[in-house]
Amino acid sequence: MIEIRTHGRGGQGAVIASEILAEAFFREKKFVQAFPAFGVERRGAPVVSFTRVSDGEIRERCEIYEPDHLIVLDPILLDTINITTGLKEGGWIVINTNRESMDNEALGKFHVATVDANKIALKYGLGSRSAPIVNTAIVGAFAGATKLVGLDAVLDAVEEFVPLRKENNRKAAEEAYHAVAFISK
Repeated sequence: MIEIRTHGRGGQGAVIASEILAEAFFREKKFVQAFPAFGVERRGAPVVSFTRVSDGEIRERCEIYEPDHLIVLDPILLDTINITTGLKEGGWIVINTNRESMDNEALGKFHVATVDANKIALKYGLGSRSAPIVNTAIVGAFAGATKLVGLDAVLDAVEEFVPLRKENNRKAAEEAYHAVAFISK
C-alpha cells in the first residue's frame, strides 16, 4: 500500500488534491481512499488530507501517521510544523515553492521535488493573486516527480473532480508535471 499525506492551508485545495490523486490512481485500476482530517478548519489554517493506494482492498480507516510520501501546498508549513513526522526514509516530498533550494535539515533523508504551483495557478487564472488554488498543479507535480501515476490519469481525474475552469486546471496539472525540479538528497 502507498500512503500519501497532503499538507496545505484552508482554501488552497488540499482536500480536492487528495481526491484528484485518488481518482487518478483509480483510473489506473488501483484501490483508493481519500479523506481529510477535519477540525476547526478555516481559510488559511493548516489542513491535512490523506490518500491511500493499493493493489487490493483497503480496510484501514484511520489517519496516515507514517506516510510513504508528502505533498506540501504551502512551503511556510515546513518552518512552522514538523510535516516530516513519520515520513518513511526515502519517501518523496513534493513542495509548492519558488525557492531554488531548501534549507530545512529535516528534508535531507528524503527525495525532494519542487514546483512553483502558485505561479502556474495564477497563469491559468486559478484563484486570486493573494490566494491561488494550487491543487491541480501540485497533483501534476507529484505525478511528474514520483512517476507513481500517469499524466493521462491525472488529467482525466481533474476533468472529473474540478467543477470550474476544467481546461485551465488540466493545463496547470500538465505544466506542473513537466516543470517539476529535483533537489538532490
